[in-house]
Amino acid sequence: MSVRTQKKVRALGLFSGGLDSILAVKLLQEQGIKVTGITFVSPFFSSRTAEQAGKEMDLPLIIRDITRAHLEIVKDPPHGYGKTMNPCIDCHALMLHVAGRFMEKEGYDFLFTGEVLGERPMSQNRQSLNTVAKASGYQDRILRPLSAKLMKPTLSEETGLVRRDMLLDIQGRSRKPQMEMARRYGLHEYPNPAGGCLLTDKGFSRRLKDLLAQEPDPEIRLIHLLRTGRHFRLNEKVKLVVGRNQRENGVITRIFSNR
Repeated sequence: MSVRTQKKVRALGLFSGGLDSILAVKLLQEQGIKVTGITFVSPFFSSRTAEQAGKEMDLPLIIRDITRAHLEIVKDPPHGYGKTMNPCIDCHALMLHVAGRFMEKEGYDFLFTGEVLGERPMSQNRQSLNTVAKASGYQDRILRPLSAKLMKPTLSEETGLVRRDMLLDIQGRSRKPQMEMARRYGLHEYPNPAGGCLLTDKGFSRRLKDLLAQEPDPEIRLIHLLRTGRHFRLNEKVKLVVGRNQRENGVITRIFSNR
C-alpha cells in the first residue's frame, strides 16, 4: 500500500505571492495534496503580496518575522552577497530552515518552493539551489515542482507522496511556460517577477552599509528609516535625514515616536 493511500499528504510551501509560487501551489493541489503557505517579514521585505495572493486563492498562510536572524545574515553572510548587500543564498536557506522546523513541529510531509532552475542566473542555478537546500538542513525534503523533472528525485517523490510524472521541467529565464499555465488556471492578474527585497536596491544598500559601519547592532527603527528621505552623513556620530515632502516627514516622525 502506498503512503498516499494511508493518509492525507500535507505540504508546506515558501509562498511569495508571485506567479511561480502560485503555480507551485496549483500543481500540488492538482494531486490532492493539502497545501499551506509560509511567508516571511523583515525590515527588507514584507508579506503584503503573499497575503493578498493567499486570500484570493483561499490558501492558508503562515507569517513569520525573521528580523533578527535575517539581520545577522545580512551583516555576515557565509555565502557572500549578490551585486548589492543581498545575501540571497543564505536568506533562502534561512527561510527554508525556519519553514523546515515548523514542518517538523506541525507534521507536514515536505517543503516546496516555486523556484525555477536557471530563472535567476546567480541564485537559481543548479549549484545555488543545491547549496541552499543543504544549508537549510532539509535537503531531501525540499521539492521544486516547476523544475522537479530536471532534478534528482526528492524523498517525497521516492516514497510516493508526490507523483513525479505530474511535476514539470521548466527552466531558463523565459516566462512563457508560466504564463501559459496561468491562462490554463484562469489567472489573469499576478505580480511582475520582481524580488521585492530592498537589499537588491543599490541606494538602500549604500545606506545600510553606512549604518552598519557606524552601528554594528542598530535599532530596527533605524533600518526602517533608511527607506525614507534624503540622508547626509555629517560625521561618524551624526547623520541628517531630511523628508522630501509632508508624507516623508510624517514617516520620520512616526519612526522616532515609536520607541
